[in-house]
Amino acid sequence: MSDLFGPEHESMRDMIRRFVRSEINPHADAWEEAGVAPLPEIFKKVGELGLLGINKPTELGGLGLDFSYVMVAAEALGEAHCASIPFAIGAHLSAIPAITKYGAKHLQEEYLLPAIKGEAVACIGVSEADAGSDVSAIKTRARKDGGDYVINGAKMWITNATHGKWISLLVNTDDENGPYRNKSLIVVPLDAKGVTIGQPLKKLGMHCSDTAPIFFDDVRVPQSNLIGEEGKGFIYQMQQFQEERMWASLRTLAALTDAVDLTAQYVSERKAFGKALIENQVIYHRLGDMSAQLEALRALCYQAGRAVMADSKDMVLLASMAKYLAGKLALEIPSACAQYFGGQGYMEENRITRVLRDLRIVAVGGGANEIMLEVIAKEKEWIGRRRSRSN
Repeated sequence: MSDLFGPEHESMRDMIRRFVRSEINPHADAWEEAGVAPLPEIFKKVGELGLLGINKPTELGGLGLDFSYVMVAAEALGEAHCASIPFAIGAHLSAIPAITKYGAKHLQEEYLLPAIKGEAVACIGVSEADAGSDVSAIKTRARKDGGDYVINGAKMWITNATHGKWISLLVNTDDENGPYRNKSLIVVPLDAKGVTIGQPLKKLGMHCSDTAPIFFDDVRVPQSNLIGEEGKGFIYQMQQFQEERMWASLRTLAALTDAVDLTAQYVSERKAFGKALIENQVIYHRLGDMSAQLEALRALCYQAGRAVMADSKDMVLLASMAKYLAGKLALEIPSACAQYFGGQGYMEENRITRVLRDLRIVAVGGGANEIMLEVIAKEKEWIGRRRSRSN
């Protein structure tokens, strides 16, 4: 057990594992087959357990615990037999840090409290069809008219879109201050006039996590729905990304660990040419290699978690490294595991196949691997050094 975690953490881990085994895993196959899960019902149960406000202040309905408990929750929920549910919960949690830290009291009471209780599913609205990793390139715009913002544009690949009650929306609010200082975060209720939720998108994986485009046509919201200061939205969003990336890394760690364990069990039972597959050195060596890489990811995640808790200057660097490594291993390990299942590893009903499909998004969502490497290089100041030497 890491020195990050004590008996209270392990008690929470056990509680969440019991929840996963009783409330998620028995239904995972049916939800995946249907392409939808009862998110409002699930979120209500998760909210009742306090898992949607672990590190949020008690006066806002949270548990008032530190980020180490969020880490425990991400890992434990990552043991679900469909990654769609911890993915959806992670998207919800990614929508609330800014409103918690910078939101006016009336926004916290109207939007944050129900989100923490699990009574309202939240979305985060950043990506657009032509602006994914390049957040500065978003086109959705909010102009002032009287006491309102009037919003026009569209967001793409929005997790929880069809179940969401509100969205933390990143928009451009002026044309003069450049792409990093002209953006703001605004809370937009998704039942507002002019908001249209598109058809759910068909995805390679995460089948029961609803994902859809959202369109904004002259949507009016009060200017009081602004989170924090106008023009600070890019900064707020970058801060939110760190918790999102940590959640993604830890839930992926748990899913990959499960995949290796599942594969080890299968190759121990499956026989070919008169012996169990596990007796082939190339297989047990590869499983050992995967296990070592996962322990390296675990150590990096915990180190990044410590940095987040300390608000360390290394927080962005370590969180980006953890997210990069999680994405890299998500591309490699499920594919290697599926190979050892042979033909069974290509069957839709096999859980290893679902892991392969579901975790493919880790190298893209929340910051693509290539963007993580850019962030790492900048935090290390390699790019600045190279440029200064060339001048």
